[in-house]
Amino acid sequence: MKVKAEARYLRVSPQKARLVVDLIRGRQVGQALNILRATNKGIAPAVEKVLRSAVANAENRSSDVDVDKLIVAEAYVNEGPRQKRIRPAPMGRAYRYQRRTSHIVVKVAEEATA
Repeated sequence: MKVKAEARYLRVSPQKARLVVDLIRGRQVGQALNILRATNKGIAPAVEKVLRSAVANAENRSSDVDVDKLIVAEAYVNEGPRQKRIRPAPMGRAYRYQRRTSHIVVKVAEEATA
């Protein structure tokens, strides 16, 4: 049984978030939490929060879940909506740029079913 947690509309580009999420995919939950605490990226605390939420969801769904046997079955980052912004440019012009957002999804499962 896979249990999911999701964080949506985070103000970080998906490319940067994928660097952190790739570190924990397929690992045990305790090991993944240690990796996230040691990772020196700004998005790491948000990914840790999503992982803890997935573990809590697994505990709430079934009372016979062993937290020590949970692994990160799936972890991925999707692109959210882009916010279009305008930066002033020389000679009265304007340069457009985009502020990217991310949706982070983490699914945990017990080792036997993963």
